[in-house]
Amino acid sequence: MSRIKSPHLLVAESGADRAGHGLRRTMGLFQLICFGIGAIVGTGIFVGLSDSVAQAGPAVVVSFVLAAITCVFTALAFAELGGAIPVSGSSYSFAYAGLGESTAFLVGWCLLLEYGISISAVAVGWSQYVNELLHSLTGRQLPHALSAGPGDGGIVNLPAVIVIAMAAVLLVRGVRESARATAAMAAVKLVVLVAFCAIGFSAFKDGNLVPFSPAGLGGIGAGTTAAFFSYIGFDAITTAGEEAKNPRRDIPVAILVCMGVVTLLYCAVALAAIGAIGGDQVAGRPAALSYVVNQVTGSTIGGGVIAFGAVVAIASVVLAVMYGQTRILMSMSRDGLIPRVFEKVSPKTATPVAGTLIVAAVFALPAAFASLDAVMNLCTIGTLAIMAVVNIAVIALRRREPALARTFRVPLYPVVPLLGVGFCLYLMYETGWTTWIQFAVFLAVGLLVYLGYGRRNSTLALVKSDAVTPDATDAVLQEA
Repeated sequence: MSRIKSPHLLVAESGADRAGHGLRRTMGLFQLICFGIGAIVGTGIFVGLSDSVAQAGPAVVVSFVLAAITCVFTALAFAELGGAIPVSGSSYSFAYAGLGESTAFLVGWCLLLEYGISISAVAVGWSQYVNELLHSLTGRQLPHALSAGPGDGGIVNLPAVIVIAMAAVLLVRGVRESARATAAMAAVKLVVLVAFCAIGFSAFKDGNLVPFSPAGLGGIGAGTTAAFFSYIGFDAITTAGEEAKNPRRDIPVAILVCMGVVTLLYCAVALAAIGAIGGDQVAGRPAALSYVVNQVTGSTIGGGVIAFGAVVAIASVVLAVMYGQTRILMSMSRDGLIPRVFEKVSPKTATPVAGTLIVAAVFALPAAFASLDAVMNLCTIGTLAIMAVVNIAVIALRRREPALARTFRVPLYPVVPLLGVGFCLYLMYETGWTTWIQFAVFLAVGLLVYLGYGRRNSTLALVKSDAVTPDATDAVLQEA
């Protein structure tokens, strides 16, 4: 039987209702919302829009809505669990409480994939817009050898390494500094995208939306899978459970506000871009938003402003996603499932310094040298699997812990979490069988790592029973 860690034990071990596990509570609701927007809005819309349009055409707006619906169902599940179990482990901890240790480890394993590829891919996208910005300002670009990896015809993607290093430095300095930087960058990206919409809609032509769905329902489905990557990161809000001032109240609110704002923004940007110059001109074009503005205004100045906004926006995603990754690793380390180095918090900065530097070094390598296109679908299917598990965890915890204090409850239970699972499975199916095979191999490797290291070193291995009840919490803590 799988070891299950009760929500009461998770909260007690983390100190989430007291002072945290060496962390400081510095993030209010506004900072959490900015953090969420910082984690979501970035490469997906500035770079990935062209890929989604290539699949769905003008119907990409429908694809964004379908991807948003999938995320909203799961966002409601995250809101309930984030308010009830305010710890840094996010979906990993939710799975531990609802479905057991082995499932939780595999969720954590998938989170390494989701956040790791996201960090690397976002950094590569940042490099594209840095070149676009340099071209707008000086008429020159970085040498291709220094702005692309070997898989893309270069030698090393130096800008991608630089943005990861800058994010690591900010995170090591402290959460307060990181939150301030994220808030400032979130404001810049929102202003830039609103300005883009104003420019795009000024040149809007109805004829550019015809034919609306050139590839039919299949194209919309493929576009939804591509658009889904644009929403990855909203779950990072729940990783701030031990550094939020009032996590039980603020985390659910921040998640719902972020999803609403981001969905409206994405649909508006897509409509503005396609309506201004047509889907054929947007599809498959690097730095598409800058190109749209240049075409509409007849000048490179506007495109340069958009490029600047993209540079800021994408950097904030690297910062926010790397933050989430280090906090999840800290929770897994605390549980003994991975080496203890990841749970060590600096008494000076109240941040996991060693863990942050390790994460930065590991994920800078693929950003610098690898072509990530081949594994983007693997990242997507892993993220969708995590989201499905979180929806299932809501149902499991409602049955196992009916008296658990919940500051937010998923409406229309159990219909909404079941719909969340269904939408996730549909998008997983759309990734194709090749991706499913890759994912099965990835999970098999993760299971071997768990059996070889995690299960033997788990703190719950100290407990004789297979499940931990609230009454056993104090005894477990003393043994651990």
